[in-house]
Amino acid sequence: MSPQSADEPGRDEGQPGADVLAVMPRLTQLQSAISRGRLVERATEAADIRLDRPAMSVLLTVGLAKKPLRIGEIAQKMQVVGPHVTRLVQELERRGLVHRVTDPLDRRASLIEPTAEGSAAAERYTRSIVGWFTEAISGWSEEDRQVLGHLLGRFADDVTAHLAALDEGPPPTV
Repeated sequence: MSPQSADEPGRDEGQPGADVLAVMPRLTQLQSAISRGRLVERATEAADIRLDRPAMSVLLTVGLAKKPLRIGEIAQKMQVVGPHVTRLVQELERRGLVHRVTDPLDRRASLIEPTAEGSAAAERYTRSIVGWFTEAISGWSEEDRQVLGHLLGRFADDVTAHLAALDEGPPPTV
């Protein structure tokens, strides 16, 4: 591990959660830098896509899936409610970026998949984001990049699972 930098809060190794507390300012810094840097807006401009963040999220979810998805699956992946996704899918349909196909397992249901134009737009957007982050860490060693990917994936999975378990648990007592 690297030594503590001067701008990080001190760590009291005996205090539970001190290591997590020390990371919190960095998470806030990263969130702020991405928001201030208008990353999503810059990527949509670079990809020549005129969509707001929620619609872009739906397009990416559908575009990155390896198969057509039901509305509920899209909502679950995005961690939002179905009616919200339905409205966004309808807007993407009107714009010719996604379309509905019949679910082969249930002919009454439909699945959502990107059109050729939607796939191309999602690809351009993704290339823009990947390029931006690749430039940002271009001075890192291959080992550092692999460690970041591994730990960030593990962190995202564990936090997501923990929050889902909290949502499924009993309501807090007042």
